[in-house]
Amino acid sequence: MGLLMVSVLGLLEAKESAAREAVKRAREGAVRIAAVLEEAERLVERLVVAREAVVEVLAEPAGRGMDVVEENAVAAAVAGSPVPCQSGRLARTVLAPDYQRIISVLETEAGAGRDRVRARELAVALGLEAVPAKIEGVRSRAKRLAERGWITGHQSGEFSTVTP
Repeated sequence: MGLLMVSVLGLLEAKESAAREAVKRAREGAVRIAAVLEEAERLVERLVVAREAVVEVLAEPAGRGMDVVEENAVAAAVAGSPVPCQSGRLARTVLAPDYQRIISVLETEAGAGRDRVRARELAVALGLEAVPAKIEGVRSRAKRLAERGWITGHQSGEFSTVTP
């Protein structure tokens, strides 16, 4: 029986040593997980602050804070200026003059009962020659306005004002 006791004790010691090693690895893993958790919590805090700032800015009256943006945009609205996405808060003056004229023609046509206008008709209304190069230039600008929410582009190749 003495031999049996020694081998049982040896087995128990080996199991205890393995268990201690497992506990040590688990603690190291817990430290790594705690570090990852801490970084994730910091990210959440930054995102909450950013979201709250955006909500605060969007809650301001439309005129407040936008005056400076619109004044700067008017100064920058020259031929070749990029077309910003229409967020519903931008004035048409942020657009380059060519783009503003396209919207004006569409509004005039809509007022006359023509809801949709083709690029060729836009070109003519803008005082351009009805040649392919001019028509394609107008079509390209109109498509850009439609992509960015200023006007509506239809599958038929026609354009119209945005309907609320």
